[in-house]
Amino acid sequence: MKNTALTDTHIALGAKMVPFAGYNMPVQYEGVNIEHETVRHAVGVFDVSHMGEFLIEGPSALDLVQKVTSNDASKLSPGKAQYSCFPNDNGGIVDDLIVYMIKENQYLLVVNASNIEKDWNWISSKNDVGATMRNLSDDYSLLAIQGPKAIEAMQSLTSHDLSEIKFYNFVVGDFAGIEHVIISATGYTGSGGFEIYCKNSEVKQVWDKVFEAGVDFGIKPIGLAARDTLRLEMGYCLYGNDIDDTTSPLEAGLGWITKFTKVFTSSDKLSEEKKRVLKRKLVAFELDEKGIPRSGYDIVDSNGKLIGKVTSGTMSPSLKKGIGLGYVAPIFSDFGSKIHIQIRKNAVPATVVKLPFYKG
Repeated sequence: MKNTALTDTHIALGAKMVPFAGYNMPVQYEGVNIEHETVRHAVGVFDVSHMGEFLIEGPSALDLVQKVTSNDASKLSPGKAQYSCFPNDNGGIVDDLIVYMIKENQYLLVVNASNIEKDWNWISSKNDVGATMRNLSDDYSLLAIQGPKAIEAMQSLTSHDLSEIKFYNFVVGDFAGIEHVIISATGYTGSGGFEIYCKNSEVKQVWDKVFEAGVDFGIKPIGLAARDTLRLEMGYCLYGNDIDDTTSPLEAGLGWITKFTKVFTSSDKLSEEKKRVLKRKLVAFELDEKGIPRSGYDIVDSNGKLIGKVTSGTMSPSLKKGIGLGYVAPIFSDFGSKIHIQIRKNAVPATVVKLPFYKG
């Protein structure tokens, strides 16, 4: 099992450590609900250094990125980032990712930790255009500083105006005494903030200075359990739960990152799928009664007939009710549709709702 450069720091802070995506990661410190509320109302810091980073360079870099991703990376300019996915040869999803355009002919792809080797091999298999590929995953750390007080708390650490970094934009500059770090605003929590990419040898200094700067703002370290409840309240997909090799981006509600203005892997299959009635759709639901939906639970109709599966579910710390995502037949996908979640022996009524669950 791999460690991040901050593993000893998390252990010293009393974090509960668990295996996650091949890494020894902090799942919680004080407790999920406390950490969740810290990010919603103040500022919290996640060590997400287990994520993967690939650098794609050279005159044909954009050609390769366009070929393997569903979104249109030609729309990017330096300092812009884009959410996307890697479609597989059958129209499913190899992984979802963020594409950063560092400069002309240079792109950084940030992928999920559990898929680093899989994604690297997939991109490599499609690289018949001669792009230069570098896997930086083991050399770089990533901190996500999230919450409404993040900008105010961290402004003293950089010469850049953090309030000027708009959503899905980034700068390369100074932060916490380190030069040439990426400061980006591609958060996964829905409460604002930004991410810091730096070298492993630099991240302890960054971590310490971040907590010094944030002490008057209620800053706390946050574990992966609260990261999951925060992203689910926003309805953000989690690879391996809500999307995988068997789900298409269209089924998952990711048509907005599937651009048919270019040719990409399985674009022909997905274009045909778009013309047909989908077999299933990913929906968001809230329980009408007490209960906690969990991944894998059956979704049934009023007669108890199986109509789908829960892919993600929790008791929402912000809404104080059970929420979840799941795939259902299209006839049950309209907002306001009534479905039931099979929780042990009880079919608990639920309503299909519009995302996000958390309105801020």
